[in-house]
Amino acid sequence: MSTVFDFELRALDGKPLPLSAYAGSVLLIVNTASHCGFTPQYAGLQALHERFADRGLVVIGVPCNQFGGQEPGSETEIAEFCQSRYSVTFPMAEKVEVNGPNANPLFAYLTKAAPGLAGTTAIKWNFTKFLVGRDGRLIERFAPTTSPESLASAIEALL
Repeated sequence: MSTVFDFELRALDGKPLPLSAYAGSVLLIVNTASHCGFTPQYAGLQALHERFADRGLVVIGVPCNQFGGQEPGSETEIAEFCQSRYSVTFPMAEKVEVNGPNANPLFAYLTKAAPGLAGTTAIKWNFTKFLVGRDGRLIERFAPTTSPESLASAIEALL
């Protein structure tokens, strides 16, 4: 059986982002967008990163344009937006699809491992969050409406 650490993304700068580099860490993987009502959650994600990175948390943002076209920018534009608006310093991946036949393999794995409401595997909107334990196995899936701040105790329990 696979773990999250078996997958690889590409960073916004185009370089490989192998999740195996984070083996032994707790991961919070989030599909993101720059023009969404939930976009201010970047601030909360950055706060979690700053609070827990030294204890082993890695937040990974993964832009997606599948929900209302709310991430239309290029990788360069996304990087500039995240840095200028929210001072994001956690890893950000290139834009991917999270649903459908072209879904990134990582998200196909995550959604199968943790179905959403009523057992559906599809991600419903931007800022769906996946909490992964140090062993690379999915712990829990959180809805877009779940604030990053409210995840602190669940994260702390894994650190």
